[in-house]
Amino acid sequence: MSERSFIEARSIDYVPLKERHGKVWHLWPVWFVGDAHLATIATGAVGIALGGNLLWTTIAVLIGSALGTFFMAFHSTQGPQLGLPQMIQSRPQFGYVGALLVWGVALVTYIGFNAFNQLLAADTLTTLWGYDRNTTMPIVAIIAALLAVVGYDWIHRIQRILAFILIAGLAVMTFAVATSAHFTPVQLDPGAFKPIPFLVQLFAAASYQLAWSIYVSDYSRYLPRDVGVAPSFWWTALGAYIGGSWTMLVGTVAAAMFPALKLTPALQAAADQLLPGSGKPLLIASLLGLVTITTLNFYGASLTLLSVADSLKPIKATVGKRVGTIVLSLVLSVSISLSASKDFVAAFDEFLAILLYLFTPWTAINLVDFYWVRRGHYSVREIFNPNGLYGRWNWRGLLGYGVGFLAMVPFFSTSSWQGPIAKMLGGADVAMLVGLPVSALVYVFACRSMDIEGEIRKATIADEGLDPA
Repeated sequence: MSERSFIEARSIDYVPLKERHGKVWHLWPVWFVGDAHLATIATGAVGIALGGNLLWTTIAVLIGSALGTFFMAFHSTQGPQLGLPQMIQSRPQFGYVGALLVWGVALVTYIGFNAFNQLLAADTLTTLWGYDRNTTMPIVAIIAALLAVVGYDWIHRIQRILAFILIAGLAVMTFAVATSAHFTPVQLDPGAFKPIPFLVQLFAAASYQLAWSIYVSDYSRYLPRDVGVAPSFWWTALGAYIGGSWTMLVGTVAAAMFPALKLTPALQAAADQLLPGSGKPLLIASLLGLVTITTLNFYGASLTLLSVADSLKPIKATVGKRVGTIVLSLVLSVSISLSASKDFVAAFDEFLAILLYLFTPWTAINLVDFYWVRRGHYSVREIFNPNGLYGRWNWRGLLGYGVGFLAMVPFFSTSSWQGPIAKMLGGADVAMLVGLPVSALVYVFACRSMDIEGEIRKATIADEGLDPA
C-alpha cells in the first residue's frame, strides 16, 4: 500500500503519535457520564418489571455490571496501543472484508441505542412539560447529531462538566434512599429469590455494559502511546462500573417504589417522595447525560459507516462525508423511534438480549487475539491494506464467531423465542457463559497453524517509519 493511500486511509481512523493528547483519567468522566443517564436507569428496572424483588435485583445489577465492564474495559486498553477505533481492530481477526460482519453488528447497536434514547428523551420531556412525544424525538436527535459534528474535544469537555453534576445528583438521591425510603418486607426478603428475573436482570446489566466495547477505543486512541494497560483499564472500568451500577440502581429503586408507573413518571415520583422537589432536576440531569451518549453513538456510527465505505472502495474522509454519515444515522434512528413499541422496558430488554448474543463471540475473539494470540503486535499499515498481511477474509475469526454463536442458540431466552435448553432451565438465559469460552477456544485452536512470530516480524517491518519524530 503506497504511503499516499495509507495517509488518506488513516485520516478516517488512525491517530498519529504527534496528535495524541489528553490524560488517562479523562476516560473516567467519559464512561461515568456514558452510563449516567436514562437508558441505564431503564436497564435497572428490568428485573423489577419481571417480578423480582429489590434485594435480589440489586445484587443482579452489581454482578451483571461487573461482568460486562470487565470485558469492556479490556477493549479500552487497545486504543492507546494502536491509535485505532475498536471496529477497525477486528480486521486482523476477521479479514479486511470479513470484518464487515462485526461492523454491521456495531451499526445495529449505535442506531438501536439511539432509537431507544430518543424514545426515553421524549418520554422525559412529556413527563416534565407535556411536550408531544413524536415532535420531541427528532428534535433531541438533531441536537445530539449537531454535537457529533462538533467533534471529539467538545464531547469530552461537556462530559467532564456533566460528570460532577451527576455525581452530586446521584449522591443526594442515595442519601435520601438510605435515610427516607420505605419498602415492603417482601422487597427486602432474601427468601423471595426468583431465578428468572434475577438472571434476566444480571445479563441485561452485563449486555448493557458490554455494548460499550465497540467504541471504547474510539476515545482512548487519542491518548499517548505510553499509557499502560492497567491505567487505561482501571480508569475506564471505574467510570463505567460506578456510573453504570449506581445509575441502574436508581431505576431499580424507582421501579420498586412505584411498580405500576412507567419509567420516567416512576423516577420523578420516587425522587419527589424521597426528597420533595428533586424529581424534575434529576430527570433534567439524566436527560442531559442521555443527549451526550446519543452524541457518542452518532460519532461512532459515522466512523463505522466511513470504515465500511473504505472497505468496499478506498475513500478520503472529509467534513462532508462525516456530516453525511451522521445524517444517515440520524434518519435511521428517528425512523425506528417513531415506529417503536410504547412498551419501552419490554422492548429494551429484548434489544439488550439480542446485543448480548451478537457481541459475545466478537468480544471473546477480539480480546483473546489481542492479549493471547498476537500479544498486541499488529501492523497499522497492513490493517488498511485489502490484500495485505491479514487477508480479505480470515476463516479463523469467522469460524470462531459462527461456532460460538451457534453454541449459544439453544440457550437463547427472549420474550419472542426460547431455545430448548433455556426452556429446560425454566427460561433462564445463560447464553453468554457458553458463547465466551466456546468462541475463544475455537479461535485459539484454529490459530495453532499460524506462524505468529513470523507475522509479528512482518508487522514490525511494515510499520517502520510510520510515525517519524
